[in-house]
Amino acid sequence: MHRSGKRYSARTYVLAWIITPLSLIIATDTYFLYQGALRSVGTAYDRTLLATAHAVGDSVRYEKGEFRLSLPLALFEVYEADQSGRYFYRVSTADGKLISGDEDLPFHQRSLARKASYPALVQFYEDRFRDSPVRVAVLQQPVISSDDSGTVIIQVAEPLKIRQDSAQEILRDTLLRQSILLVIVGLAVFISVSRALKPLVQLRVELDQRSVEDLSPLTLRPTLRELGTVADALNELMGRVGRLISSQQRFIANAAHQLRTPLAVLKTQLQSGIRGDAPAAEVLVEMEATVERTIKLANQMLLLAKIEQRRTRGLAEVCHVDRLAREAVLELSPLIAEKGLDFEINDGVGQIRGDAWLVGELIRNLLSNAIQHTPPGQKLGIELGCGHEQVTLRVWNSGEGLAAEQLDQLFEPFSSSFSNRGSGLGLAISREIVTSLGGQITLCNRSENGIVVGLDARVAFAAA
Repeated sequence: MHRSGKRYSARTYVLAWIITPLSLIIATDTYFLYQGALRSVGTAYDRTLLATAHAVGDSVRYEKGEFRLSLPLALFEVYEADQSGRYFYRVSTADGKLISGDEDLPFHQRSLARKASYPALVQFYEDRFRDSPVRVAVLQQPVISSDDSGTVIIQVAEPLKIRQDSAQEILRDTLLRQSILLVIVGLAVFISVSRALKPLVQLRVELDQRSVEDLSPLTLRPTLRELGTVADALNELMGRVGRLISSQQRFIANAAHQLRTPLAVLKTQLQSGIRGDAPAAEVLVEMEATVERTIKLANQMLLLAKIEQRRTRGLAEVCHVDRLAREAVLELSPLIAEKGLDFEINDGVGQIRGDAWLVGELIRNLLSNAIQHTPPGQKLGIELGCGHEQVTLRVWNSGEGLAAEQLDQLFEPFSSSFSNRGSGLGLAISREIVTSLGGQITLCNRSENGIVVGLDARVAFAAA
């Protein structure tokens, strides 16, 4: 059992191909934005730590043999502004003795790097203080007074949570704006696709409401160019289907009529034989002739159906028209000899693309028709013209010719200039074959000195 693939709506398809890449781009951009925000916030807070360390260092004095520290009130207000993320500081002597500040803040015992990111002896590092990660700025500050001089180590610590909270706030604002952007884009795409597909929905509704027999052109005229081409293609398709159905209906009606006639004749002949109106041998001969005509008619009808079936196979095969013409002449040579006809053939080398069996059937049909309508002892022939772009085939006879109004009618099924001598399907079959091969066929009278001396059947093919 064939399992059809899962179907998706156009809205879902377009939204998926727009929103998914856009979401990936936004997610990637958000990640790098968050990392950049962390770096920017870290740089800004490091500068604040450095300024605070310098402010603390500027408050250190060496008086009467000891270091004293008098911090400005504003600096204390900064420290206590946010109790959830307050600053910590420690001022120590070079050997680690606490001068002022938080005693439990670990003393920085390593030497300061000479090549730091900031001028003077400053270094930043991360540590843990009271079970929380902190960022520490350490400054080696020389203190000079009239009494003496010395060096102090100033440490100012800040919880990393402050930086993370600032970066996360930037991240939340960014995500909010980008989410709003994503929603707006999704709504815009959904609305635009819905409006674009509205004519397609109307087209489907119109097709669903049609009956099987309704092949009239669509009334919908979508404004979108792409849907307009689809509507035009559907109209063209329905036109071709309508013409095909009409042709088949006419053919079936004509075929039913044409088959009914020989069957009625056959029944009459059989009833006549049963009643004994004529000798049995004579009745059987007449019945045989009727059966032969009926078989020929049925075979020609089947041939028309077979031509239509082969039409869809394309024209990939290359066939030689000259060889097929000679084979047709050899096959029909007994009929030519029986009427004592003077036959001529002028064949070059012609190649076309198509089914060789169909081309052979075409030549046999045209030649058989020419033999049938050529008086005994007269001339007929085949002429093949070969060019770079076109191959022409002419089958001519020396018959009576035809009236101008009959030249086109003979290509219709069951039309014949001699109704008692044929079924009227030969030229109809020939036209179907030529059409399936992409060629053209015409009938024209051949004249000499203004007098009709015969009939030409001319076929033109595209050269392979």
